[in-house]
Amino acid sequence: MTVLALPVLVTLALWWASTGAILYLDGLNRRTFAVSMGLATALLGVAVWGLVASSARTTEEAAYCAFASGLAAFAWQLVSYYTGYVTGPRTTPCPPNCHGWRRFVEALRTSLYHELALVAFASMLVFLTYGAPNQFGVWTFLALWWMHSSAKLNVYFGVPNLNEELLPEHMLHLVSFMRRRPMNLFFPISVTLSTVVTVLLAQRALAADTSFETAGFAILATLMVLAVAEHWFLVAPVHVNALWSWGVKSGPQHAKEAQDAATEGSQHTPLQFSVLRSSQAAGRV
Repeated sequence: MTVLALPVLVTLALWWASTGAILYLDGLNRRTFAVSMGLATALLGVAVWGLVASSARTTEEAAYCAFASGLAAFAWQLVSYYTGYVTGPRTTPCPPNCHGWRRFVEALRTSLYHELALVAFASMLVFLTYGAPNQFGVWTFLALWWMHSSAKLNVYFGVPNLNEELLPEHMLHLVSFMRRRPMNLFFPISVTLSTVVTVLLAQRALAADTSFETAGFAILATLMVLAVAEHWFLVAPVHVNALWSWGVKSGPQHAKEAQDAATEGSQHTPLQFSVLRSSQAAGRV
């Protein structure tokens, strides 16, 4: 069991630090966003190189490199969205009396370009590493994508904890797509699927014959544990955002505005939409 401790701790540390860093950068003055995107894009280039280079090796170090590269690649997707560079054609609140499929379409339009970028980038990573023995970097990206998307859908359908105070000020129009509800039908499905995948990955880590597989599957299992935990944080009466208090730049007035907007949105909309999982979920990274 001690061989599993290092990959678990490394995964937790990098996930926590990267989430806080993204929250910090997205909460800064908008004049800093060009610099943030420049740095994130440079890191993305390094991440793609690291992911491709590590995909050909099956050492324990290569498993960590693949994980860090996949995490950094996904971080770019979140930075580009929350800074407003890659969002969607809709940047205004939900229209009044918007229900059903129309509301879903309008919610999707707030992040359409972001979603297409995720599909395109995931496809590129699969293409670049196709047939390589080390797929942990690609699987890391896909696991984070699942955390991100599943949490968005859950917040869209309805959960008690919206985490609206984590949204940057320029993204508060998303709150108009939110509504607090005790539960939604998609929640048990998403949690069950994530839990099953977590158990399978943990079994692979425990049964692995090499340190490479042990580290890689332990990392993925830890990510899925975080996905399950973040889903429960959406409905549990706990406040976990204090974990990233050092990264949240929004002040009391911003938090109050976000909460007021969420209350207003919940009064006139039957559905909700948000870009935060969990992880946020995820998405937190």
